[in-house]
Amino acid sequence: MKPLACALATSAALALAACSGGAPTPDAEQTEIPDEIANQAMPQAAAQGNQIGTPMAERVATLGLLNKRNNISRDIQLRPGESQRIDDVIIRLSACERTPPWENPPQTGAFVQLLVETREDAGSDPVWRRVFSGWLFKEAPAVNMVEHPVYDVWMKDCAMRFPGEEEVAAPAASATPAAAPAATPSPTPEPAATPPAEN
Repeated sequence: MKPLACALATSAALALAACSGGAPTPDAEQTEIPDEIANQAMPQAAAQGNQIGTPMAERVATLGLLNKRNNISRDIQLRPGESQRIDDVIIRLSACERTPPWENPPQTGAFVQLLVETREDAGSDPVWRRVFSGWLFKEAPAVNMVEHPVYDVWMKDCAMRFPGEEEVAAPAASATPAAAPAATPSPTPEPAATPPAEN
């Protein structure tokens, strides 16, 4: 019975390896984005009121990407309008936002597209399919999720600043009271001049 169990385990491992075909390795490098994807216009995320703070083109979003086949995750940083390809996945960023520090509750979000290269069957050419397009939120990931059997993407941060943000943070940093100045001795009065004695 033991040789049969070993044979079954070996065939199962080979079948699993064949299914994962081309799973990214931990050292997977960025590769070129196909022209048909690179030339597509990025979706325009709906503007949320008047934009204040860092201009959209200068913001930097940090997203997490997980490959569920091999349990490898990585951080990806993109500016709005940029795309990044890792093996058979392309992530595109249209916008990232966060609420000003004086507003509650805090919210951080990004408008993201996820494209995955797939094959309909073993003999067909690979085709890029958009599997997600929408807003992802750091504080409420369940509001809108990437639903894909192999890949997961989530929002981590949107690096940007607001006018007056430093002034808001400064009082918190200097909340410790300043040391009292050292006491200085009061000046001693000089003795009054005595008139010269008359002879």
